[in-house]
Amino acid sequence: MGRRIPVPMTVTERRTRLRQLVAGGKTTVALGATDALSAKIIESHGFDCVYIGSYATAASRYGLPDTGLLTLEPLVEQARTIAQAVNLPVIADAEGGFNDPADMWRTVQAFEEAGVAAIHIEDHTGGGKHTSRPQRLRPAAEATERIRAAVDARKDPNFMIVARSDAFWIAKDVEDCLARLKAYADAGADMVFPTLLDHPHFPRVRKETGKPLMIVDIPGEGFGAHEEAALVLYYAFSTVMQFDALNKAIEVFKAAHDVHAGADYGKLIASFEKFMGYR
Repeated sequence: MGRRIPVPMTVTERRTRLRQLVAGGKTTVALGATDALSAKIIESHGFDCVYIGSYATAASRYGLPDTGLLTLEPLVEQARTIAQAVNLPVIADAEGGFNDPADMWRTVQAFEEAGVAAIHIEDHTGGGKHTSRPQRLRPAAEATERIRAAVDARKDPNFMIVARSDAFWIAKDVEDCLARLKAYADAGADMVFPTLLDHPHFPRVRKETGKPLMIVDIPGEGFGAHEEAALVLYYAFSTVMQFDALNKAIEVFKAAHDVHAGADYGKLIASFEKFMGYR
């Protein structure tokens, strides 16, 4: 018998599926893809959803660091190619929303039309993110209005709006982070995302916001650190694994001047083409 092909889910079904996963009481892992191929590989290993962020998009699409310079269009298009390639809910990075509240519908509808299931919108602002330059947050009231506008703008009620605060990441301010997340939750966010907040604070965030948690993976800590979260984003997974694997393969090739030195190149091509469905 041939390989069983799963019945494709509609976009609405994928969004409903993500909501079910979030509400299910278990922690769901979302490995970060770089592109459609890496997303297909993640799907083939049985994961329930996939993530595409600005970190991976900047690197894979432009060969650049993620310093807050990407515009809406490349993020939407990268998310679209992934949503079209897999039969999974896709979670996407919408940075700070790109538009003021009056025009936030442009951002939300662009991602909705791309077929993704959820976006996160952050309160981090300004160029030079992830660098040694001074980092800034939007005023809490302004960030709250952006979340409220995003919630109001969606056409599909199953499309999830996740509110991300970088207050702890930037200033190590637990109280400001929590106050912001409570305001975003009150504005209608479906989930809250306290970037790099220490995991002992997670129960308090859940209790005071009344919302499920999205987090990034906590380096150096076991999966037990993630148990309070509904969704864990391994945002750099495909990016750094591909970086490492390709570097190693190139070093082997340079040393041996033989494409077969590290592995059976012909078998790899055959395996890849089988996976891609060339037949």
